Amino acid sequence: MTALETRPADPAVQETLPSSRLRARDLLRLATAGLRARPARAVLSALGIAIGIAAMIAVVGISASSQARLNQQLASLGTNLLTATPGNSLFGAPAKLPADTIPKVRMIDGVERVSGTAALKANVYRSDVIDAAATGSLVVMAADPDLLDVTGATLRAGRWLDAATGRYPAVVLGATAAQRLGIVSPGSQVWLGGQYFTVIGILDPVPLAPELDTAALVGMPIAAELLGFDGSPTRVYERSTDASVASVRDLLGRTISPQAPDEVTVSRPSDALAAKNAADQAFTGLLVGLGSVALLVGGIGVANTMIISVLERRREIGLRRSLGAARRHIRRQFVAEALLLSALGGVAGSVLGAVVTVAVAAANGWPATVPPAAVGVGIVATLVIGAVAGLYPAIRAARIPPTAALSG
Repeated sequence: MTALETRPADPAVQETLPSSRLRARDLLRLATAGLRARPARAVLSALGIAIGIAAMIAVVGISASSQARLNQQLASLGTNLLTATPGNSLFGAPAKLPADTIPKVRMIDGVERVSGTAALKANVYRSDVIDAAATGSLVVMAADPDLLDVTGATLRAGRWLDAATGRYPAVVLGATAAQRLGIVSPGSQVWLGGQYFTVIGILDPVPLAPELDTAALVGMPIAAELLGFDGSPTRVYERSTDASVASVRDLLGRTISPQAPDEVTVSRPSDALAAKNAADQAFTGLLVGLGSVALLVGGIGVANTMIISVLERRREIGLRRSLGAARRHIRRQFVAEALLLSALGGVAGSVLGAVVTVAVAAANGWPATVPPAAVGVGIVATLVIGAVAGLYPAIRAARIPPTAALSG
């Protein structure tokens, strides 16, 4: 049974018969037939749409995966860590934290754990034959025994400084410091402060205290004995209850230096991670915009393909019009082809974007996250672009007179 029911020429009979119809099933068959007739062109046209959607899905997915990783980090490390460092005095000179800073901070209500480090005027080298100027941007710090618990740092290998090892020439290296010094396991020795220290531990990277990554950490007793440590910390780390973070932050400066609280700089390391993520989100917006441009270019490719298809299929259009197809049937046919072409590109692009997201997340150790809303919006966008791209060629095809189409 044919999909088209034509009107008879007799007006009297015409009034009693319904207008011709193009069923959805036949419309789909016509649309797919046009694409199957030129598969290479259809694939290349859909590829433009697919690249645009893949770029958008991948960018949004990678950003969401990075955000999920940040949320995991903040959940495991906590957002209740505050740091206090010396600022500048009223006259611009570097300030100094009192030697009793850690005991005083421990007395603040809501504070649970306190620790600190002190930067030392010493350098660390792989051996005593290394050029003194080749410091590798590494620093030497005296560290409190509670530093790991407060900062959430973990050991990659070896052990941490305690009351016993802190009195001897033993050192724990940050992740970056160990890499630059070529130390892969505890037991090696490094030249520190004019004598050899034994490496007893290596830290993993510390997200909330990245300054520890490039540090060689020694005990405070040995630092006072050999490296000129005067007991004054240069950075204090404090953990408090989540409910008291704001109040503790207000009290830290006044507690550490009652005479000059403005000389104490208080920061929240988790804010730095959140700020970095915000910057990444801004960059993500730029990449989404570029993906949108690619999608627009893909839509132009679909429109161009449909216009060429109309020019090549003039005889087919004229024959269908001569057999009774109305103009609206021709319009629907070509709009359906454009929609189907865009839908194929949208689905392929969504799959490709999801695959890229999973691959990047796996490479970085992130939880793979592909927002369903992004996929849905992407596919809807392709359909809208396909409809707009196919509208003009469809109208142009419908306006071709049957006699002109057949004669052409």
